[in-house]
Amino acid sequence: MDQVLAGLRAAGEETRLRLLALCARGELTVTDMVSILGLSQPRVSRHLKVMCDSGLLERVREGTWVFYRLAAHGPGRTVARAIVDLLPEGDPVAARDRERHNEILRVRAEAAQAYFRANADQWDDLRRLHADERRVEESLLHLLPPETVRDLLDVGTGTGRMLALYAPHIREGLGLDLSREMLAVARANLDEVGATHCQARLGDLYHLPCEDASRDAVTVHQVLHYVERPSDAVRECARVLRPGGRLVIVDFAPHDLEDLRERHQHRRLGFAHEEVSAWCSAADLDVVDIVDLPGGALTVTLWLARRPLEAAAEPRTDPSDDSREKEHAA
Repeated sequence: MDQVLAGLRAAGEETRLRLLALCARGELTVTDMVSILGLSQPRVSRHLKVMCDSGLLERVREGTWVFYRLAAHGPGRTVARAIVDLLPEGDPVAARDRERHNEILRVRAEAAQAYFRANADQWDDLRRLHADERRVEESLLHLLPPETVRDLLDVGTGTGRMLALYAPHIREGLGLDLSREMLAVARANLDEVGATHCQARLGDLYHLPCEDASRDAVTVHQVLHYVERPSDAVRECARVLRPGGRLVIVDFAPHDLEDLRERHQHRRLGFAHEEVSAWCSAADLDVVDIVDLPGGALTVTLWLARRPLEAAAEPRTDPSDDSREKEHAA
């Protein structure tokens, strides 16, 4: 009762209702909302604080940026969604807000496309060396059927493709990456498919910003060949899996294309079945399927591992020590 009353009081003002309606459409920064509403930054910030304190909204910091969105869980989200659903669709003020929001989304999409065009050559070169992405995605969907996934974590999300692929079926999706440029691309792609229940966040794969046993599926798509300590990354992914949760790793089989180290910054030239299986076993995961997809000079391999139903997630540990090089690549 108290949560409902607090939410109603917090939303009981025109500007706050407008802000609530905008945050229901997706994540926004204060700068975005100032631009849309035409109000001062301090005024917008004060309204946002009231709604965050009441549980209607949540605030997510990403470096120097802060994003606001509807609360992801709890009674505050229920109240917020109920209030937004009551707002009249034809209200002229809300319609203008939506138009300005759409313009912001358009600018984001153009920036993402520009980044994609600037880097398209190197990605196209790599794609020509391995199986068609459609084959890879079909195999992934077979190993991890979308209808069996509720809360998905995509590590090293890149363009956000894994989130977009599963978005129509899942309850919540979180994609992590350490490239701000790629996060911008991912957000634009998620905006395009209307995946407001999926977020792209700055995050380190050695220190996932997730509670123990909080996800029922984790995908690591074409990421491990970039990292220094893939075994530690697998262990950290295992930590956040619920009992019965599944991890899918998609990467290359062993190969001898040394130029990928220089042209694409690959640290490892693929992984053997036994190597990845050993990492999963050390993280208390059972490998239940392995699929190889030959194509061109490279073979793509998919590993499906599961946390046993009786297992509990291990507590978070720091996989690095003073003798190891500090790495910040997701």
